[in-house]
Amino acid sequence: MDKRPDPFEPPAPAMRARLLTRLEVIRTVLRNPLELWGEPSYTLPWIETKFFNQRTLIVNDPDLIRYILVENASNYEMSQVRRLILRPILRDGLLTAEGEVWKRSRKAMAPVFTPRHAHGFAAQMLAKTEEYATRYEEPARDGGVVNIATDMTELTFEVLSETLFSGQIATETEGFADSVDQLLHRMGRVDPMDIMLAPTWVPRLTRIGGRKVMARFYGIVYDTMDRRRTLMKTEPESVPRDFLTLLLELEGPGGLSTEEIADNILTFIGAGHETTARALAWTFYCVANAPHVRQAMEDEIDTVLAEGAEPVEWLERMPNVRAAFEEAMRLYPPAPSINRAAIEDDQWTSKSGETVVIPKGISVLVMPWTLHRHTLYWDRPRAFMPERFLPGNREKLHRFQYLPFGAGPRICIGATFALQEAVIALAVLMKRYRFDRTPETNPWPIQRLTTQPRGGLPLRVTAR
Repeated sequence: MDKRPDPFEPPAPAMRARLLTRLEVIRTVLRNPLELWGEPSYTLPWIETKFFNQRTLIVNDPDLIRYILVENASNYEMSQVRRLILRPILRDGLLTAEGEVWKRSRKAMAPVFTPRHAHGFAAQMLAKTEEYATRYEEPARDGGVVNIATDMTELTFEVLSETLFSGQIATETEGFADSVDQLLHRMGRVDPMDIMLAPTWVPRLTRIGGRKVMARFYGIVYDTMDRRRTLMKTEPESVPRDFLTLLLELEGPGGLSTEEIADNILTFIGAGHETTARALAWTFYCVANAPHVRQAMEDEIDTVLAEGAEPVEWLERMPNVRAAFEEAMRLYPPAPSINRAAIEDDQWTSKSGETVVIPKGISVLVMPWTLHRHTLYWDRPRAFMPERFLPGNREKLHRFQYLPFGAGPRICIGATFALQEAVIALAVLMKRYRFDRTPETNPWPIQRLTTQPRGGLPLRVTAR
C-alpha cells in the first residue's frame, strides 16, 4: 500500500471562469499576465479569440504545436507583440533576431552548445557551485533564512561567466542579481501598449526607468568586448577559446556586426542564465514541500557522489534530481509563452478529422504555462509529481506536450547546458544542506519575461 502523502500543489492562478472586459485585461496584463487565462485555455486543444481586434489562436494540441513549430515553421514568424516586448531589451540577440541575422548568430554559436561541448563545462560548473556553497555555511549553523531566488541568479551568473566568458565579464557579481531583477521588472513586462500593438514611438509607461538599467548592461557588454579585443591583440597566445572569443572572431564583413555581437552577449548575460536560475529556485521550493521527493533525491545524490562519479555523468545518473527539476519547469516554465504569427494562410487537420484554419496574420500563441497544466494531457496537472519524468514514465509523454525549452528551429540553444548545470547545482547544495519553507515563504508566480516568484523565495537553510 502506498502511504506517501498527497502530492504538493504549489500556488498558481486558478482558471478564470468568465471573460474579462478590456479594462480588466489591461489591469491583469499590468499586474500579472499569468492570471489572464480562462478555463478554455486549460481544457481545450485550441481556441480562437480576439485581443483588441487582434485575432489569436491559442494552441495546446501537441500535434498542432509540432506542425506550427516544426513541420511548417517557415510559415510562422515572431509575433508583433512579442517583438514589441523583447526587442527593446535584446535587440538582435538570438532570442529576438529574425531572418539572416538569426541564421548567422545561430550558426556562430552552435559549436559552443553542442551536447559534447556543453558536457566539457561540467568541471567548471562543479567548481563554481562548490565555491558558492560555502556561503551557506554560516547561515546553516543557526538555521538562517536565505532568498533562494536571488541566490540562484547569482550562482547561475557565476557559472555562465566562468564557462562562456572565462570569468572575464566586466562586472562584479555583488548586486548583479538586483540589476537583473530591475532589468526584467522595468523592461521585461507586458505593457498595455504592446497588447494594443501601438507603434514603438508611443511611450511604454511601465518601462520608464528601465533605460538606466539597459545602459548599465550595455556598458558591461562593450567593456567586456574591449577587454577581450585588447587581449587578442596583445597576448594572442593566452586568449581563451570560449564563447566570447568565438563571437569576436566573427566580427566584420560577412560575419556578425559589432552591434549583433553586443546584443547576443547581452542576451546571455542578462537573460541566458535567468531561466535556469528561476527554475532552480522553484525546484528548491517545491522539494521543500515534498519530503518524500527530497529523501529520494538525497539518497540518490549520496550514492552517486560516494561512487566517485564525474560531474559530467550526474545528469544521467541522477534521474530523481533531474525529474524534480523538470517537474518544476513544468509547473513554472521559465519562458511561459511562445508567440508566433502566420505569414501566409494555413490549415491543419487533426487525427480525428477536425480542421483548424489559420489565416494570414493571425497571432498564434503556444503557452507552456497552460499547456503544462492542461487537463487533457496531464494527470493532476497542478500537483508536483516528479515521477512523471522518471525513466519508464517520461517516454509516455508526447514530445510536444512539454516545452520548457521551446521546439523547432528556435529551440533553446542552451538546453543541455542548463540541464547539466541544474543537476550539478542541486546535487552539490542538497548534499550539504536542507532548504525548508518558513512562515514568510508564500510565493506567487508572476510573468516578467520569465516566471518569477513575487517577493522572492525565502527558505531556511540547515546543514544535513
